[in-house]
Amino acid sequence: MIPIERNIAIDKTSKIPIYQQIAMGISTAIRKGSLKAGMVLPGTRELAKILQVHRKTVIAAYDELQAQDWVRIVPRKHVTVSERIPVLKPQSWENTITQVGYATNMTLHFRQIVDNPAHNAPFKIPDITIDDGYPDVRLSPIAALLKTYRSNTSRKYAIKTANTGTAQGTPKLRETLVSYLSETRGLNCTADNILITHGAQMSIYLAAQLLLHSGARIIVGQPNYPVADQVFEQTGAQLLKVNVDTHGIDTDAIELICRKEKINAVYVVPHHHYPTTVTLSVERRMKLLELSERYAFAIIEDDYDYDYHYTSSPYLPLASSGHNGNVIYIGSFSKILDPSLRMGFMVAPQNFIVQCTALRKLIDVGGDGYMQNALATLIQDGELKRHLKKAKKCYHQRRDFLDTLLQEHLSRYISYTLPSGGMAIWIRLREGYSISRLKTTDCFYIARTDSEQNAFRFGFASLNETELTEAVLYFKSMLTNI
Repeated sequence: MIPIERNIAIDKTSKIPIYQQIAMGISTAIRKGSLKAGMVLPGTRELAKILQVHRKTVIAAYDELQAQDWVRIVPRKHVTVSERIPVLKPQSWENTITQVGYATNMTLHFRQIVDNPAHNAPFKIPDITIDDGYPDVRLSPIAALLKTYRSNTSRKYAIKTANTGTAQGTPKLRETLVSYLSETRGLNCTADNILITHGAQMSIYLAAQLLLHSGARIIVGQPNYPVADQVFEQTGAQLLKVNVDTHGIDTDAIELICRKEKINAVYVVPHHHYPTTVTLSVERRMKLLELSERYAFAIIEDDYDYDYHYTSSPYLPLASSGHNGNVIYIGSFSKILDPSLRMGFMVAPQNFIVQCTALRKLIDVGGDGYMQNALATLIQDGELKRHLKKAKKCYHQRRDFLDTLLQEHLSRYISYTLPSGGMAIWIRLREGYSISRLKTTDCFYIARTDSEQNAFRFGFASLNETELTEAVLYFKSMLTNI
């Protein structure tokens, strides 16, 4: 057996907790095939002695790995690598260099952009709105953010830095995100790998414009985020739709497509797929990364609500794994703070970011430097972390409260699987009840329905218990009249 300590590098100066470093080292060894399915791992005392750490640290690492399905723990007996991990060909640690993060340029083809220095009609807001998964602005630290924003507008240095070179994002926010993304998502990047955008939608558009063209092919889930599909279609690319089941997008189907034709990119929402909220399994994550390398396609990873997970720590993004620069990682602060606060980011190889910045400047010369620097201060002061801790607890309670309401009042009409995280539940109507027959009125509105799936998204995060009760009871009254 390969000495397990050869696969685990502990950096006590890193801001990433040691138990997470151990867990990441073991999961990486499993991905590479060094640790095979069913292999018995050292006990907690033995591994703690080998790594010279406290036993509780190893216990925490194993618990984390079990929560993410990497290992199976049999109490007082042994810990083994999960049997559900696919059999991989072992790689030599001495001779194999796995590029983790964005240290190298992208070698895949993408469109080069020359950097040239050149209505909604008003409507009545319904009394009850079931959104598709928005945060509760009433809980958001907007007051603290705006206080810092106002302060920045009265300081000479802050004024200068907020109005200089914001096309890629202010240096202060990008540098802050380097640490923040490392601590929260395990991403290995620099400020040069980050582009600040007006939300995840802008990031998707920029990536699509560079990666796709007439005749290109991109694989998406079915069902999928419809606005993303529209963006991809606008490039002239062909959309190839692959089924999304309870384990996420079907990577076996992706492989079959790749064997037959050239694929330029795959768009995936691995954490909580939109709209169905399912999480991409460990096996499929590994396979998708392997397929990306084998068939040379980019992965556009949309991680719009990474921060909300209730039963265990969330799976780390695909972008935190070895991917040789093939993953374009997209995130957003709109799901944390306020949907109207358009603040997102893209993480990618530097040469790709340079071109995205050039394209962005053709339509938007820069972002709101004051707001970006105010957000950086919010992160640095720990305010965002405190808010997320409070919001996660609140949204968890609201999810469970809604679950109780649905079981009590709507179980005869609907079916659903309670998601482990996120801000919405994907609900299907039973046979005999059609989502298309539910009418939008002046007092009731559902933001995201799908006639083909006969389903809708019930966003719970933005509604308190009184509002959730009111929405469910009104929905029940509508269903009884169908």
